[in-house]
Amino acid sequence: MKLQRKNRRALALGALAVSGALALTACGSDDTSGGTGGDGGNSSASAQAGNIDCADAKGQLQASGSSAQKNAIDAWVKNYTAACKDVQINYRPDGSGAGITAFLQGQTAFAGSDSALKPEEIEDSKKICTDGQAIDLPMVGGPIAVGYNVPGVDELVLDAATISEIFDSKITNWNDEKIAKLNPDAKLPDLKIQAFHRSDESGTTDNFTKYLKAAAPKAWPYEPGKSWEAKGGQSAQGSSGVAQQVKQTSGAISYFELSYAKDIKTVDVKTEAAEPVKATIENATAAIGAAKVVGTGKDLALELDYTPEAEGAYPLVLVTYEIACDKGNKAETLPATKSFLNYMASEDGQGLLADAGYAPMPEEIITKVRENISSLS
Repeated sequence: MKLQRKNRRALALGALAVSGALALTACGSDDTSGGTGGDGGNSSASAQAGNIDCADAKGQLQASGSSAQKNAIDAWVKNYTAACKDVQINYRPDGSGAGITAFLQGQTAFAGSDSALKPEEIEDSKKICTDGQAIDLPMVGGPIAVGYNVPGVDELVLDAATISEIFDSKITNWNDEKIAKLNPDAKLPDLKIQAFHRSDESGTTDNFTKYLKAAAPKAWPYEPGKSWEAKGGQSAQGSSGVAQQVKQTSGAISYFELSYAKDIKTVDVKTEAAEPVKATIENATAAIGAAKVVGTGKDLALELDYTPEAEGAYPLVLVTYEIACDKGNKAETLPATKSFLNYMASEDGQGLLADAGYAPMPEEIITKVRENISSLS
């Protein structure tokens, strides 16, 4: 469970090296996002904004999937379409499950998913990827924050078992003795817990439940998956939906990417390490850097460790993949797909992630991603 200090420093420096001109306008909404290029010719040379190479990219690029990466996609689209004015990108953040379905039906050029493709999904992809198959390209990382709204409680520590029982309606009040034991100095109110989960199929839910199953198997009896299986609780659509519920509901708790946690207090997670771990980019990077590539061929699916023992390694992390055909991509959208994915994986594209609340991919992983994007056909 170690990320070499050299890599950790390199990631931090890479994020700081990004030009201050890359202003982010993350709106925290799950509405359709897109960038519309203006009039004028396509720049075939490297563009000024982030040295973006537009190549022969033009036309409309349709994509959909993970709402977890929406704030990063917004920033990427803004910069890319400012440079490549002949390209319009429409990304629908309607959830990982919906994104994979749309891709497998040939409706989109690529999909975003917070979970790697299943074997049966890779097999299905051969119907639309002529002489090829879909591959996972890890592009965005970050912590899944557990956000809460408990008046008078500015710091809160929970462990996997307690989180499990909260989301399974076994712990129903904020002054429950199990929560109090983890927070001896907190003034916990006599307040009902309002637990919110995702209503849509979500890779964030998949990773969240994988963590609960791995770290507290006795407390979490359900199999991990994109669909919510536990009893009780309330639901909302998308990451922005559950985050909004936490903001406006006294006693609420939910899970969402750190980029959605603006003005929301987040739980420090107790692990096997001596000190509880905060949901930060650096702490998530420490965990993601130890992930193993388990995909075959050009597929770069990763295996994450949800029970790290290292100090400062945040256990609740996800990686969002961009999913595309290795071969057999549609000729009319291939140039734009490669150009945009290349920008996302570039030093400049990865560099803006920290400011948007995400973790860039470790250098050894993103180097392979760049190589695989260049070979898409």
